[in-house]
This record gives sequence, structure tokens and C-alpha cells, in this order.
Amino acid sequence: MDELEELKKAKLEQYQEETQIQQQIAQLESVARSYLDKDAVERYNNLKTAHQELAIQALVVIAQLAQSGKMNGKITGQQFKEILLRISPQKRDFKITRK
Repeated sequence: MDELEELKKAKLEQYQEETQIQQQIAQLESVARSYLDKDAVERYNNLKTAHQELAIQALVVIAQLAQSGKMNGKITGQQFKEILLRISPQKRDFKITRK
């Protein structure tokens, strides 16, 4: 019976942790969206659908920019794209030569 209670407790803690993380992401999203223009919001929504982790990283960057006071006006779609290029991992191009 102790093992069952421990499993229940672990599941409950995991659920609470996930709920807390989702709430933090929702708060971050609402703050960051207020700094995005219509085009940037559309880009964010597309990114969120395709690459959720990268979208969260972009939100964090936008929130940090807003907090530090480095934002002047809303972020356009092009500026959002530049932010994504900075935070996304660089892809390497491989050149194959045949002899």
C-alpha cells in the first residue's frame, strides 16, 4: 500500500509542476504578446505550432528585452524573425565533392 501511495504522490507532484509551468508560460505569453504587432503574433503562433520550445525561448527573449527597457515600440514580423535567427541553433552546410 505504501508503494501505491508514493506513486499517487509522485503523480500529483508532477501534475502540479506541469500546471505551474503552463501558468508561467501563459503569463509570459500574455506579456510578450503585448509587445508584438499583428504580423509578429502570426509568426509566433506558427512557430508555437511547429516548434514549441523555440517559441518559448523567443518569449523569454522578448520579455527580457521589455524588462531591460530596450524595446521601443512593438516588434514587427521582421524583427521577430531576427530574434529567432539569433536564438535558433546554427545549421551547418556540408559540401560533398565526388572524385
